[in-house]
Amino acid sequence: MNEIEQRLKEIKIENWIWVIYIGIIFLSWYANRQEKHYFIYKDEESRKKYRNLLILIFSILLVVYIYFTKDSYEDIQKLTNAESPKKKTLTYLSFLGSVLILISGVFFLIIAIEDENIDTEIAFS
Repeated sequence: MNEIEQRLKEIKIENWIWVIYIGIIFLSWYANRQEKHYFIYKDEESRKKYRNLLILIFSILLVVYIYFTKDSYEDIQKLTNAESPKKKTLTYLSFLGSVLILISGVFFLIIAIEDENIDTEIAFS
């Protein structure tokens, strides 16, 4: 597959990821409604729904972050000695950024799972 076809394939996948992000936004909005309901009415069912939604949201995001980290790693593997130093630096920085976002995703998922009393406010970006 040539470089242009590969980039077009990546764009198609990224467009689906945007659809996933839109779904995450709606899930987050609904989760916030559940959290608000819990705090106002002390409704345990709302707290459980909120926690389960957070775990779902951050699990989905973690899969997306894994995809982007894998894709960035594959870009590093494709580098050749003929590439410019600038391209190499930017490719490595992209990978580093993806790894750091992946790590933050793991942290947020751990918080969502462990914070049974929903004492910690977490949000994705």
